[in-house]
Amino acid sequence: MHTLFVFLLLFSLVPSSHSLHGAAPPDYKNKGDILEVKVNKLSSAKTQLPYDYYSLRHCKPPVIINSSLSLGQALRGDLIKNSVYNFKMKEAEYCKVVCRVKLDEASAKSFKEKIDDEYQINMILDDLPVAVVRKMIDVPDGRGQSNIYVPGFQVGLKAYYAGSNEGRQFIHNHLSFKVKYHEDPGTDYAHIVGFEVTPYSIAHEYKDWKGEKTKLLTCTPANNTVFRDGNALQEVDADREVVFTYDVFFESTEVKWGSRWDTYHYMGDDPVHWFSLINSLIFVIFLSGVVAMMVMRTLYKDITNYNQLDTKDESREFETGWKLVHGDVFRLPHNANILCVCVGNGIQLFGMTLITMIFALLGFLSPSSQGELNIPMALLWIFMGIFAGYSSARLYKIFKGTEWEKIALLTVFMFPAICFGIIFMLNALIWREKSCGAVPFGTMFSLGLMWFGISVPLVFVGSYFGFKRPAIEDPVKTNEIRRQIPKLAWYKWVLPVLGGGFLLFAVVSTEFFSILTSIWLDQFYSSFGFLFIVFIILLVTTCEIAILLCYFQLRSEDYNWWWRAYLTAGSSALHMFTYSIYYFLTRLWIEKFVSTVLYFGYMLIVSFAFFLLTGTIGFCACFWFVRKIYSSVKFD
Repeated sequence: MHTLFVFLLLFSLVPSSHSLHGAAPPDYKNKGDILEVKVNKLSSAKTQLPYDYYSLRHCKPPVIINSSLSLGQALRGDLIKNSVYNFKMKEAEYCKVVCRVKLDEASAKSFKEKIDDEYQINMILDDLPVAVVRKMIDVPDGRGQSNIYVPGFQVGLKAYYAGSNEGRQFIHNHLSFKVKYHEDPGTDYAHIVGFEVTPYSIAHEYKDWKGEKTKLLTCTPANNTVFRDGNALQEVDADREVVFTYDVFFESTEVKWGSRWDTYHYMGDDPVHWFSLINSLIFVIFLSGVVAMMVMRTLYKDITNYNQLDTKDESREFETGWKLVHGDVFRLPHNANILCVCVGNGIQLFGMTLITMIFALLGFLSPSSQGELNIPMALLWIFMGIFAGYSSARLYKIFKGTEWEKIALLTVFMFPAICFGIIFMLNALIWREKSCGAVPFGTMFSLGLMWFGISVPLVFVGSYFGFKRPAIEDPVKTNEIRRQIPKLAWYKWVLPVLGGGFLLFAVVSTEFFSILTSIWLDQFYSSFGFLFIVFIILLVTTCEIAILLCYFQLRSEDYNWWWRAYLTAGSSALHMFTYSIYYFLTRLWIEKFVSTVLYFGYMLIVSFAFFLLTGTIGFCACFWFVRKIYSSVKFD
């Protein structure tokens, strides 16, 4: 009850612009009901630096109103505001004049830079992002969907005049909107289920300027014709006048409100997911067979034969390989405190990841609220602090430690301090670029307050109870004199560690590619079913590979398995970061230094979290395995 009170108290300190509410479907019954289009940030996959929509000289409403943002949207750098684009339900309009803008040198330069950097404009209607429809060339007619939705549209385009090698920038100043709606036959209410746009660049002409009532010579709205043939493009240059216009028409569809996001998530019939999943399953089955045949069968035979020996002399003669190091296998490892902290943080990340994916799989995380996934992840990570403290203290007591407060403090600060340090540095660079992608100070303060007020006490509570529990006794006694380990060339243990990590990353590489694409190319990700199955496969594979390599290590009379087990599984993070470099060089077109630092900074955080997650899974599997085999043998 006290924790709940503290949570509510701290959450009330979150700025009022951060709300966690969901959205109900608005009902439109009468023809002419107002539809308000909102504008979001300008985004670019080329720079990864979002900017305010009104940082360019677009048409502005008399009063600009900021919409309330969820915590997840604030972390994404969203900046949602009202706009001059207001429609009337089921009332089509053609060549509607919005405003005219005369570009000065600064605004023209800003437009040119955004067009060169391929910035996109993001608009929202009824929580649906505006999208450009693309034709699927590789999908034959009559076989499923042939169109895909690409969120947003470009600020403009770059083209070349005939006979010139110098590129010129042209602004998309005419927008042709299509609003799709579904009418409920039972209530006669209409719901918005689609929001499409086709952008054009038109150098509009007119005789007399009369504001919104101006009659343009470049289009004939009476005949529903957007523009005449042979219209020139609207070039961006200083002292140029730009007239902004739009069309809007409505289309009834059978798509229901609950299924309106399916079109946005559809990316074509992609067999790669299925192919990768089948390969991963085959690999897991093969690996399970190897572990069962080479490890379990051999171990069972060794344990049975050893326990049937009658005399000590016979037992000593039979002590070879993993049985020979029974007096050292539970010896205190180097940097035991750091190992305890890493395991605790890994348990915290594991709980957060598992529960978040279950929520997403069950449909609790709706895609209608962009950035919503960040909210449960942050809250779950905070509340999982109690398990981090408990597990790190339990392991610390196995290592005969006495200062549990020290371990709790390290568990609290290690992972968050590294993440906050990197994020603060990245934020400083983003602020320097005057981008809205920087996490607002109020949001960072709110998250820090929630972490300090909830997670820190929970870690100490978990550590207290974990340390108070009786210590887990080792199944065999540790010798006073350390046994000498046979010398081994460095590459003979480094290569197995890196090889094990490579196999683990190979299991998740396809899904990791999809996640990278959704994050850095600003696409939707909804394959939570695939993601959950891949996570389970990763969990099983990590345990099996860690156990297999740990067994081979003990057979070679090397009892330093504690850190080796952690690093074997955790080395998959190194391959993940290496793959992110490959993805950066082959899939992204980032050129700016700040954008490059931003990409690798966030990928470093993701890789470090993956290191803690997989390393902890592999360590726990080996911890259970080693205790199991040595408790099954009767040593004197």
